[in-house]
Amino acid sequence: MKFRSTRRLSTPLLASEAILQGLAPDGGLYVPEQFPLLSQIPVGTISSYPEMAFEVLSPFFEGDVITPNDLAEICSDAFNFPVPLVDNGDGSATLELYHGPTAAFKDFGARFLACTMEKLLEKSPRKLTILVATSGDTGGAVAAAFHGRVGIDVKVLYPKGRVSARQQKQLTVWGDNVQAYEVDGTFDDCQKMVKDAFMDKELSARFGLSSANSINLGRLLPQSVYYVYASHLFTSQYHKKPTFIIPSGNVGNSCGAYWAFTCGAPIERVALAVNANTTIPDYLQSGEYRPRNSVATLANAMDVGSPSNMERLKDLFPEFDTFKKMVSAWSVSDEEIQRTIQSTYKERGYILCPHTACGERVRVDHFKDVPSIIVSTAHPAKFDTIVEPLIGKEVEVPENLAKLLDKKSEFISVGTDYHELF
Repeated sequence: MKFRSTRRLSTPLLASEAILQGLAPDGGLYVPEQFPLLSQIPVGTISSYPEMAFEVLSPFFEGDVITPNDLAEICSDAFNFPVPLVDNGDGSATLELYHGPTAAFKDFGARFLACTMEKLLEKSPRKLTILVATSGDTGGAVAAAFHGRVGIDVKVLYPKGRVSARQQKQLTVWGDNVQAYEVDGTFDDCQKMVKDAFMDKELSARFGLSSANSINLGRLLPQSVYYVYASHLFTSQYHKKPTFIIPSGNVGNSCGAYWAFTCGAPIERVALAVNANTTIPDYLQSGEYRPRNSVATLANAMDVGSPSNMERLKDLFPEFDTFKKMVSAWSVSDEEIQRTIQSTYKERGYILCPHTACGERVRVDHFKDVPSIIVSTAHPAKFDTIVEPLIGKEVEVPENLAKLLDKKSEFISVGTDYHELF
């Protein structure tokens, strides 16, 4: 299996090569040359999530230096936490993706990527420096996943004043091979710094730069797995294919769902819930794609005005008419986020984070009577200052998150020039 650049100007690579490289030399993102069909997977005999991950991902590593035994070890190591699909009692369900070490869905991709890169460095030692921009949850997941990994340094960039206090704690307490940078700018500025560093050929070669953002293939592939997993669970229980409603920022999570759909997972439809950053809904309405500066909202991890993975979605659906038919997106305001957190807790005692609240709002407004799965991307305890006043009680802090809150934070303040990182 080979992976090509979305811009088609770089040599196609094996999965392991694309993962180590991060961004293609032509500035594009790696995508499969073709998608395998899931009909060959013995879904009915699979007994665990790591086993499902192995079966789904195996075709993508065919002919790779990552052997089947390697991949089985990686999946067992990376996905060692629960992936519950919670029945909402009204024909819908919530896929809780926040039971990993940093209480956010980013743990799936970050842990798979870290395990894979460490395995590859065992086979061929070299210098590797991970650059990652975060709007909230990615950086914490990457820092946790890569902390202490031999031969890998990590530089995490986050926008000053635009992550929650608990998110910032998760970004800045690691030390050792992980360095955090507080950027005087937006997430889009952080993302641009990472891309500019990659395009600096001399710097990239000297430091062995690679990415852990969702621009990296190794983040996206494992994110497609839980859509295969959840859609089969849902179909088995409800005897109907689900519509997935996904809180979307940089569109990597949504792209994983579309890849699962393309491989033949039993998915009826994919819908995106965005916050006040309306780049995607505006594109669907006008046909003109206009990235812009991001707007700060309560759902801060979705504060993205120029989503990187739109390049992958537009590669998957290159004609606008097809894109508009396959992709739907709705914007949710801060007021609606607050109202949804309150109403959901009042009606069924379920606590939503601001991002999941965007998904729930879209479900209620547009898919109320449709078999659906809301993707819950983060634990509400990470957003205590937002959630607790709305529901009138404290949110219990997960053990893994609680351990980090007492640690000392360390970070370096920088501007928006990528040279300040080196």
